[in-house]
Amino acid sequence: MALLLTPSENFGQVERGIYRSAPIHPAHFPYLRTLGLKTLLTLSPEPIPSSIQTFCDDRGIKTVPLGHQTWRPNRSWRPVSEEMIKEGLETLLNSENHPVLVTCLTGLHDTGTLIGCLRKLQGWNFNTIIVEYRSYTGGQGRYGNEQFIELFDMDLVTLPRSLPAWFTFHQSLLEEEEQKLLTDGPG
Repeated sequence: MALLLTPSENFGQVERGIYRSAPIHPAHFPYLRTLGLKTLLTLSPEPIPSSIQTFCDDRGIKTVPLGHQTWRPNRSWRPVSEEMIKEGLETLLNSENHPVLVTCLTGLHDTGTLIGCLRKLQGWNFNTIIVEYRSYTGGQGRYGNEQFIELFDMDLVTLPRSLPAWFTFHQSLLEEEEQKLLTDGPG
């Protein structure tokens, strides 16, 4: 009998060592084992289900339930909180947490907002960030989430000491480009 490897809905690789998806279920466990996860970052307001917590505990996967920790009833217009995104980015950018899987209620909106803010921190063009966000939402992105990404203050994020190589590479390219513009001028 062949082992069926089924990723969860809306699964995707964001960067080396960072994955995203809708909530996971026991049917996804065989596939998740292949990823060698160290961290499960959840952005859902509900607590992590006991079957998922047991799976993580049995494999030494650290669970970070940010949505449950930062959720507040009667939130303002903001779809997610600055606190949750700040902590989420700091978790994603700490290479000691890799490989990490980010999930939320659908794997679309809150996860997409966090990934959009990561892309902003990486120096991506805003239009490209929104194209990626909308590609996961099937064109049904939430304007409030898109506005949150655009207005999120990246200075709130404290970069961890152990940054992933892909991030430091992107940062060095941005610094080179900035230096070139200062010395040569535009175009």
